[in-house]
Amino acid sequence: MKIKLVIIGKTDESYIKEGVSKYVARLKHYTSFEIVEIPDVKMGKKQNISKQKELEGKEILKHVAKSSFVVLLDEKGREFTSVGYAQFMQKRMNTGLDLMFVIGGPFGFSDEIYAVSNQKIALSQMTFSHQMVRLFFTEQLYRAFSILKGEKYHHD
Repeated sequence: MKIKLVIIGKTDESYIKEGVSKYVARLKHYTSFEIVEIPDVKMGKKQNISKQKELEGKEILKHVAKSSFVVLLDEKGREFTSVGYAQFMQKRMNTGLDLMFVIGGPFGFSDEIYAVSNQKIALSQMTFSHQMVRLFFTEQLYRAFSILKGEKYHHD
C-alpha cells in the first residue's frame, strides 16, 4: 500500500518544512509515503472562490488513481482519537488500496473533489492554517503507525 498526501500550495516556513521532513523520514520505516504539492491557483484581483476551487479541483484530480481510497482533510469530516485513527489506518491497509489524503486550498474543495472522495477526516474542530495541517497530519500518520507497531511514541 502506498500513501500519498496531496497539498494545494507550498509553505515557506522553515520550521514547518523541518517538522514535516522529520516525520516523512520516520514514516519510511513503515510505508511508502509521498507528498505532492500543487501550486497555488492565482486568481489576481478578481477573486472568484467557486472558480478557484474548480481550478484547484482539476489539479487534484490529476493525482487521483482509480485504485486509491481518497480521504479529504476537511473541517466537517469525522474526528478520531489517535488510537481510533490508527485503527482506521489498519482497516484501510487491510483493503490493499492505496490511500490518498488531500489538503485543499483556503476555501475548501470543489464539488468534483467531494464526488470522488471516499471519506472526510477532521484533525480538529479548530481551524488551522493549511501549512500547519501538513505538519499535524504527518505527525498523526507517524503516530498511527507507531501505535499499530506497539512502539513507545504514543502514551495513553
